[in-house]
Amino acid sequence: MVTALSVTVLATAGIGHSVLTGIDDGIARVDPFRDMKNRPHAGHGTNVLVVGTDGRDKITPEQRRKYRLGGEPCHCTDTMMIVHISADRGRASVVSLPRDSYAVTPEYTDPDTGKKRPGHPVRLNAAYAEGGPQLTVRTVEKMTAVKIDHYLEVDFTSFIRTVDVLGGVRICTARPLKDANTGLNLGPGQHRLDGGRSLQYVRARHVDAASDFGRMQRQQRFLAALIEQATSSGVLLNPVKLRDVAGTVLGSVRADRGFGTSEMFDLGRAMRNFSPSSSEFTTVPIATMRYRAPGVVGETLKWNARKARKIFAALREDRPLAPYAAKRRKAVRVPVAPEQIRVQVENATMTPGLGKRVDDGLAATGFVTTGTPVNAADRSVRRTVVLHDPRWDRSAKSLATALPGSALRARPGLGPTLRVLAGADFKGVRRVKAEDPYQGEDGVVTGDDVLCE
Repeated sequence: MVTALSVTVLATAGIGHSVLTGIDDGIARVDPFRDMKNRPHAGHGTNVLVVGTDGRDKITPEQRRKYRLGGEPCHCTDTMMIVHISADRGRASVVSLPRDSYAVTPEYTDPDTGKKRPGHPVRLNAAYAEGGPQLTVRTVEKMTAVKIDHYLEVDFTSFIRTVDVLGGVRICTARPLKDANTGLNLGPGQHRLDGGRSLQYVRARHVDAASDFGRMQRQQRFLAALIEQATSSGVLLNPVKLRDVAGTVLGSVRADRGFGTSEMFDLGRAMRNFSPSSSEFTTVPIATMRYRAPGVVGETLKWNARKARKIFAALREDRPLAPYAAKRRKAVRVPVAPEQIRVQVENATMTPGLGKRVDDGLAATGFVTTGTPVNAADRSVRRTVVLHDPRWDRSAKSLATALPGSALRARPGLGPTLRVLAGADFKGVRRVKAEDPYQGEDGVVTGDDVLCE
């Protein structure tokens, strides 16, 4: 759902204003800022809240079958990100907000009943279902203290149309990507994806154990590729093609009333030298992966408050995200991403709480732990042990790297879930990351880092 940012680069060629004249009337308008007072202090630059919904009203029956878009939409946000355009128009910083993030809505007036509703805990994506764009913007501003200047909303139809009118997008993958739910099936290498296949790529959640986190990384990678396509294909130098692209994109999104073609033209004229290397991407750091919040059914994701504050402070102060990331402890490269490795932790000592410490440390590093550590049968283990099925030896090596000094022990028939016998030698969990040439250091990547070689 990330293609809404392309709206901000469609005028980068600096072609005459007349090219965009008349398109304004085709933009569906929403009023996400109605009755908003005492908003966070405005920083420098421009902040756009980009929301992707599961709307599919204009999807044809054939597209529904081909791209597996059956079922009823939940009318909630599938994807959400803040796009910050620097004041000098030389940089775009994109921060993905996980849809299952724990959030507390502000007090607001229900637009249907006129009654005031007190703030209450929700998953972030539920704010849209409950109060539409208005409650979504208010909730994001409350969580981030970042003033949202503009709002763009993209659904399945606008996504497909945007990619197709640009001529498709080139994507690379170092390993096979298959998802039975969306129908995604890509082998290693380069692929040019049309709108429908691109939708499968950015929607896939069952490619690996990373679920939404893997999906957000693919969305960021896709956005970088989309920027490259828009800025390098010559489409922006052709007035006729530019009108077609702008008309298609703007005619199939919803935006606030203050974000029209005049604003986009001025922005695009200033960004004429924009390129993938001018963009940077990250995701809000998570402290607790399976946080059970009072009043919310099921599990949520609780942000790492300290690290999140630094990211949002960088947006408010119009600073790049990368310098903040560079100060973080570097991760050790491993053959398999921790998000793809499921782990059961067992306390093999008599030390109370050791199992939970190990489980929390692994989860914070990205491993998919069960969240319910248990006591081992043998409570006198001195050296931490990683038990693994020989078929998952690469995953076991990655897990052992995260547990310095641990020993590997094969256990045929154990299956895909690895077991950790936490011993008395446990000192902490080391940060690890996959040997992926398309991932930058410490969670922040620039657009040119994730493009095809």
